[in-house]
Amino acid sequence: MKTFSRRELLKTTVAMAAGSSLLLSRPVKAWAHKSAQASKVVLIRERNLFATSPSPDPDLCAQMLDRALCSLTDRKDPAEAWASILKPTDVVGIKTNVWKELPTPPEMNDLLVARVRSVGIREEDVSVDDRGVKTNPVFVRSTALINIRPMRTHAWSGVGSLLKNYITFAEKLPDYHDDSCASLATLHDLPLVKGKTRLYILVLFTPQFHHLAASTFSEEFTWQYNGLAIGFDPVAVDSVGLRIIEAKRREHFREDRPLNPPAKHIALADARYHLGTADPAKIQLTKLGWDEDSFV
Repeated sequence: MKTFSRRELLKTTVAMAAGSSLLLSRPVKAWAHKSAQASKVVLIRERNLFATSPSPDPDLCAQMLDRALCSLTDRKDPAEAWASILKPTDVVGIKTNVWKELPTPPEMNDLLVARVRSVGIREEDVSVDDRGVKTNPVFVRSTALINIRPMRTHAWSGVGSLLKNYITFAEKLPDYHDDSCASLATLHDLPLVKGKTRLYILVLFTPQFHHLAASTFSEEFTWQYNGLAIGFDPVAVDSVGLRIIEAKRREHFREDRPLNPPAKHIALADARYHLGTADPAKIQLTKLGWDEDSFV
């Protein structure tokens, strides 16, 4: 597997920073999930993502993410796209997910650090963390967050989604477990989170669409979807991911087998908490790349 060395990451960072040097003095556009862009989601897939290794190809990961962000921000150049959501003075927390069975791929974590640095942000102002976010100095003083995690079924919330990924910011995690984790949207009101998220990335490389027991990993219920879904609205991105999971379940089981428990937190994030858009009819979905068996 080809991996990013520290030298390669620095080379990438310097190259993109040079390409965006004329942009760094411009104000960052306020990409907020309540803006006119709220319901836009970009889904990109790459057929050859795992063609040469059991791990995703880092170069293809980079191409996918840059192309998707250009589409999302309506920019032609990746450097300009990244500079439109981050500025050199930002302090950036990359909220990953470390569940050992299906974590955020390290290739994506490394890539995000490189892209954040390419905008001109200092090394000491970027951190990748999950369970330590409440005490991580970078997250504590952060001005911007990037939320990235894989999609999978979940015994408490129906699916583990971007909305659920912020639960480690909570003081008491069980406070959000009632009624199939119905109130997960309110995590966005926590002081360390509110108003900070610049980008949501749902990793759909090898999503898990079913599990046999609580908090277990079932490799037989994963498949190489080879996709990323990104947006500025976590509810819309999660809604797209949920549709994919539900469609895969129908295909696999040859019947409509609802999630148990239902992933009600996504619909409620819209209907009850007004965080974003869950209705597929109101989501502007742009599909890029490999389209076979996309399910949406």
